[in-house]
Amino acid sequence: MGKRLAANVHVRDPRTHQLVHLAAGDEPEPVLAELITTPSAWEDGEPPAAASQSDDDGDSKQATRKVASKPARGRKAVDAEGDGGQ
Repeated sequence: MGKRLAANVHVRDPRTHQLVHLAAGDEPEPVLAELITTPSAWEDGEPPAAASQSDDDGDSKQATRKVASKPARGRKAVDAEGDGGQ
């Protein structure tokens, strides 16, 4: 079974974006349990382990953007002339 809460907790459900109240003694779903990181909220004093690290790695890779290696469009022509377009 899942871990039990030692205190009342409010979290925002990532699926519905609604505020959810979890009472002391409840065993929250894994999705909600991962959001509760305060050790004192849990009966054994430890938050549950993350479901999988591969999900976190995938999210961070998506957030990383590749920086363009070439100048912005039209910039090369201005640099070659050297007169600043005047």
